[in-house]
Amino acid sequence: MPMANLLKSERILQEMRNLFLTFCLVAATTAAISLIIFKIGLTRGSVVYLIPVLIAALRWGLLSALFAAVLGVVASAFFFFEPLYSFEIHDPQEVINLILYIVTAIVVSQLATRLRGELEVSRRREIDLRDLYAFSRRLAVAFDVSDIHAAIEDHLTAVLQRKVLLFGSGRKPSTAVPAPVLDEVAEVTAGRHPAGQGVTVHEDGGAFWLVRAVSPKSPEFGVIAVNLGLQSQQAVDELRARVDTVLSDATATLERLGVAHAISEARMRAQTDQLREALIGSVSHELRTPLASILGAATVLSAAPALQNEKKLKALVHDVRDEAERLNNDIQNLLDATRISSDGVKPHIEWADPADIIDSALERCRHRLLGRHVSLNLPPDLPLIHVDPVLVQQALVQIFDNAVKYSPAGTQISVAARARDGRIVLSVSDQGDGLTSAEQLLMWDRFARGNRHLSTTSGSGLGLWIASAFIAANGGKIHAVSDGPGLGTTLAIEIPVTQAAVTQMENDTDE
Repeated sequence: MPMANLLKSERILQEMRNLFLTFCLVAATTAAISLIIFKIGLTRGSVVYLIPVLIAALRWGLLSALFAAVLGVVASAFFFFEPLYSFEIHDPQEVINLILYIVTAIVVSQLATRLRGELEVSRRREIDLRDLYAFSRRLAVAFDVSDIHAAIEDHLTAVLQRKVLLFGSGRKPSTAVPAPVLDEVAEVTAGRHPAGQGVTVHEDGGAFWLVRAVSPKSPEFGVIAVNLGLQSQQAVDELRARVDTVLSDATATLERLGVAHAISEARMRAQTDQLREALIGSVSHELRTPLASILGAATVLSAAPALQNEKKLKALVHDVRDEAERLNNDIQNLLDATRISSDGVKPHIEWADPADIIDSALERCRHRLLGRHVSLNLPPDLPLIHVDPVLVQQALVQIFDNAVKYSPAGTQISVAARARDGRIVLSVSDQGDGLTSAEQLLMWDRFARGNRHLSTTSGSGLGLWIASAFIAANGGKIHAVSDGPGLGTTLAIEIPVTQAAVTQMENDTDE
């Protein structure tokens, strides 16, 4: 292949450069020895040629070290053994010295080359351990599957110093990938290649790609594609071995941290959430469409003149309307719970009058509040609040509904509002069943219901949890106060008043 010939030529040029540098090093050593002999009068200096042998072995490898040894023998024989400037050696002792030098130089070059390799391995291992430590720290703070996959991809890219793309759980790389590589990724993902064995792909541009699973034991980690670049077959094999080593360390870290289990659980939760949202959305739509017709028909019937003197029929119509409204509220609670659990609550903030919010919430609960005495205590100078009025209204509706459920007919429900310490406090007090200490601790949990009311009062246990989430989304908080069972309950909503509202009130007062 032309690319293989090019890479081979580059390696030959590199080796020739190393040999030339080795020759210069031996020449400099010869000049230094000659100067020492001339100045000091030493008669032997061939042992000094072990220095360039050692340097060449550590910097340029075994071939350069052996070349330095040969040059040292030639220079010693020519410059320092009698007869000078000749390759003839008459003294047998000098021949023995040269032979010993050759043996020593070869041994030194071998040991120095091995030391160089071990130093390189140690340095690389130190870098790998440092990268593994950083990898572990990043995994520890990963929030979801995409964060884990991004951490794996970035770690492999940093360690291999090659472009690494990770495919898994629908994850697509941000950069373009050659079509042959994508095809091979699909094959590996489908399990059509032996686990743990990578496949080398040669793209049209000449570069090699390695495609393999991150871990043969855990398919949750995904499949990687490593751009090996323009390399010879020998270099490709070396890089593949390097990838195997790095992946072995990385998967050991992933398995030690239980990442595969976490990914499986996260994927299961995501699928469960999607199924739940689809189910609730479908059911609520199918229920609310006929329910709207039932509510409309029941409302018209309840006002029909023909039923005004028919007490039994009128009571039945009212029961149909009340139960339809209750079912409609339960469906709305399910939708609100799904909204809170999946996407979170995103309020649409605007300026609102607390009195208007309370009035609209009371109007929505007008039918449910029949039979209760509702008292209002709303000062006329309440400041505006910067909230989502719809969410606050829905929270109040849940609180009114809770007060109606747990207080007998004919009792009073008090609604009050006041400004205090930079906050607006909206309170709803009833004369109902009250709360025990255990119920006060659990009443804000999802699906929480008191044991005292399981058989007497219907409900899903979502109302106060939804109210608390809606108020928290507006920067407020909600709490309950009760003197005990049978002594009634007060639910209070606290919403901060921004400085802008205070300034606006002061300006209005000045005018």
